Amino acid sequence: QEHLVESGGGSVQAGDSLTLSCLVSGGTFSSYAMGWFRQAPGKEREFVAAISRSGRTIRYTGSLKGRFTMTRDNSKNTVSLQMNSLKPEDAAVYFCAADSRLVIASSDGADYRPIDFTSWGQGTQVTVYV
Repeated sequence: QEHLVESGGGSVQAGDSLTLSCLVSGGTFSSYAMGWFRQAPGKEREFVAAISRSGRTIRYTGSLKGRFTMTRDNSKNTVSLQMNSLKPEDAAVYFCAADSRLVIASSDGADYRPIDFTSWGQGTQVTVYV
């Protein structure tokens, strides 16, 4: 059973950048499609980005494309989410997710849903102040 641990969250000023990381253990990392989701207080968990097993295909939710960048390093069992020009509305708990059957075939398409991923981390808090 894979185990996901997020890190890198914190409190930053609007306009700053922050990079989140997710370390995966207990499985074959290169066999997982990976995703990032976020959840603000009182709101549903929402899709941020997903990356294919090879790292060559990445899908972003439309509103974050261009500001957020997701990458993976299969040699280190990690995925990262670089977040630039952060806004107060980006404040949320950010979750890393994995799935062994999901195929990220295209960078275009609908947002993935939480139900598309089977394994989750505990989340890391991102706070953005003005």
